[in-house]
Amino acid sequence: MKNLSDRSSYFTDSVIRRMTRISIEHGSINLSQGYPDFNPPQEILTRLKEVADEDYHQYSITCGAVNTRKALSDKMLHFSGVYYDPSSEVTVTCGSTEAMMASMMSVTDPGDKVVIFSPFYENYGADTILCGATPIYVPLVPPTFNFDANVLEEAFKQGPKALILCNPSNPCGKVFSKEELETIAFLAKKYDVYVITDEVYEHIIYAPHKHTYLSSLPGMRERTICCSSLSKTYSITGWRLGYTMAPVEISDHIRKVHDFLTVGAAAPLQETIITALRFPDSYYEVLQNEYTRKKNLFLSGLDNLGLKHNDPKGAYYVLMDISEFGYDNDSDFAYDMSKKVGVAAVPGSSFFREDENRYVRFHFAKKDETLIKALDRMSSIKRLLAK
Repeated sequence: MKNLSDRSSYFTDSVIRRMTRISIEHGSINLSQGYPDFNPPQEILTRLKEVADEDYHQYSITCGAVNTRKALSDKMLHFSGVYYDPSSEVTVTCGSTEAMMASMMSVTDPGDKVVIFSPFYENYGADTILCGATPIYVPLVPPTFNFDANVLEEAFKQGPKALILCNPSNPCGKVFSKEELETIAFLAKKYDVYVITDEVYEHIIYAPHKHTYLSSLPGMRERTICCSSLSKTYSITGWRLGYTMAPVEISDHIRKVHDFLTVGAAAPLQETIITALRFPDSYYEVLQNEYTRKKNLFLSGLDNLGLKHNDPKGAYYVLMDISEFGYDNDSDFAYDMSKKVGVAAVPGSSFFREDENRYVRFHFAKKDETLIKALDRMSSIKRLLAK
């Protein structure tokens, strides 16, 4: 038989999802794949039951239901001050995963270059390869995960077509400051580069840090594609609802790609989520407070166990330094921790372009009792895993 496509040979399966399978195999607490173990807000569940008896069971408009796009546009305007025309500049996708892929395929051609900050969410590298583009990695340097503006400009000098910006960042929880974003914006305009933003965690920010939408900076709306998801903000990761917002010329391309990738997102869920998109500001304040509390609970627990970690400014992930355990390979550590300790994490090397084996990533989007149980199991980690 003829050879299969070469594309998929250049990346592995998702390490994050692989760790979920290992977690199930060993019956460990899954702090690897970032989904909550608690329900969405009751208002959403109530509306979902109502929609089941209404007429939303056939195809919606491919680019998204009219009222869903309107609600998304209104929310974006409220929080960012940037208006996107729901009729021509907003596209509903099957999660932010498809939003990123459709955006990449709309902007890049085979042979183009794309700048990616490292560490990075694993999909970005695969998306670039699937588009036939070449990634240029710019390091975010631990422990603060700041970047060197000169190194970034050297990347821009290589002639990239686009830059991917995850803000707040998965896996390190970095929140890019307004000054850092202004540096990125300056270089994007200077070198005529598109910026594809992944802003899934826009509402999970820890004081005193603030989220700045890149498209709100002068001259950036026309060259920014905003990608996001409703999964994390409303605790509905299984619904697979995402979206893009971009100028009409770019959105025209995104919509064509989206149409042939997935046709469209689930119509009943699009109707249901409008309820959440119209939540008052108090919902987002409570969300931020709740995740701040969970962060403090889990990180103070790590501190009490004498385990080193970074201090995330946003999102709901933390990188734990495993240097003291004597492992040469963080994947071996993550496997042993799932099997022997009963807690699953993601080996940090899956997020870094650099040769980095010091970290594993936990997420803390779990019930308090789940986090407490995980910390209790981890109280034996030094005895069970130290070499």
